[in-house]
Amino acid sequence: MDQPSGRSFMQVLCEKYSPENFPYRRGPGMGVHVPATPQGSPMKDRLNLPSVLVLNSCGITCAGDEKEIAAFCAHVSELDLSDNKLEDWHEVSKIVSNVPQLEFLNLSSNPLNLSVLERTCAGSFSGVRKLVLNNIKASWETVHTILQELPDLEELFLCLNDYETVSCPSICCHSLKLLHITDNNLQDWTEIRKLGVMFPSLDTLVLANNHLNAIEEPDDSLARLFPNLRSISLHKSGLQSWEDIDKLNSFPKLEEVRLLGIPLLQPYTTEERRKLVVARLPSVSKLNGSVVTDGEREDSERFFIRYYVDVPQEEVPFSTWHQIKVHLHSLACRHAVSQHHLLKRPFFPQYHELITKYGKLEPLAEVDLRPQSSAKVEVHFNDQVEEMSIRLDQTVAELKKQLKTLVQLPTSNMLLYYFDHEAPFGPEEMKYSSRALHSFGIRDGDKIYVESKTK
Repeated sequence: MDQPSGRSFMQVLCEKYSPENFPYRRGPGMGVHVPATPQGSPMKDRLNLPSVLVLNSCGITCAGDEKEIAAFCAHVSELDLSDNKLEDWHEVSKIVSNVPQLEFLNLSSNPLNLSVLERTCAGSFSGVRKLVLNNIKASWETVHTILQELPDLEELFLCLNDYETVSCPSICCHSLKLLHITDNNLQDWTEIRKLGVMFPSLDTLVLANNHLNAIEEPDDSLARLFPNLRSISLHKSGLQSWEDIDKLNSFPKLEEVRLLGIPLLQPYTTEERRKLVVARLPSVSKLNGSVVTDGEREDSERFFIRYYVDVPQEEVPFSTWHQIKVHLHSLACRHAVSQHHLLKRPFFPQYHELITKYGKLEPLAEVDLRPQSSAKVEVHFNDQVEEMSIRLDQTVAELKKQLKTLVQLPTSNMLLYYFDHEAPFGPEEMKYSSRALHSFGIRDGDKIYVESKTK
């Protein structure tokens, strides 16, 4: 059988990891292996091969000499072949079957959709635990074949494969813990739920950029579908209802959630988004990558109660889904809108639990901590008293200029004294021309005394 045209895996390996391009380094953690030259090998020098091989974007189309692959790659545990020109699964199988310690394999952005993966080829992947198949347009039939032949597969990446539906295999994959299936077109929950059937031991599910429009599943069914789910990413999904956020509480082991960029949260401020979501997800300990501390949770729950304290009764979250459904029907009839539209409102089953926990909190007092910008003071000069407003951001020198016309004195011959009407001390001389007036603590009702310098 003729070798496919193009560069072989072995050719690229020899070029990149030759002693000239990849010098041998000794030391702990280097992970560099120097194999003996295979008998009959045309290579005169030995290769310095680490246990992690990165051969992405090298134009690889075929495997090359399998005996040399076996001799040089017996210790390799991770292999990155992404963005090459591999289009035949048989060539991939020739490489992988001769790397017995392989646990991580990245085949992203190779045109492997041009060939069919047979079970005999997939069998060579049997030891792989982490498999990346992003942007290879792999069919679900290909994925099923891989799942059947990889009994220890723990992590699977299926991003950018243009999936609009999910096809379930006849046998579940109990070993898979992490699934990245971002940047596809999975908008309907009926497709997402199939992933729970396929991977019952799933710990982490990354669904970012799929425009999922709703989580349409009874609470008890969600718990059965994803009994071990600890982390879920719904970043840039199409969720528009608070009910969908509340549904996340049905996953019994959920601890981490990512919810950035969803339509539901767009009208809210950054503070409102985080606090309202934290309050609704009492079991989640990490939101959008940040740990939720006990203090933040209490602040968020109190914020939630205050946030809805003044809203109309029909917008206040209810305590049970039965109450929600009854109220939705009533509102829909009254306002001639769909119940789906009303679900965008903040109904929240645990609302009354928070009321029981903290009581019905009053809104926080609004305290303006900004420095006062002006003050009304009495200006005393000789026997005259004039009430005037002065800016507190100006300096003593600028105040003298403002008083020049009033007291008919040149600024160079003017002495100013500040008297705080509430202080027990006497007047304070305002001797430094560059000092700002707000630093004196001037308030409404205070007095400024103007005197002429003695000759």
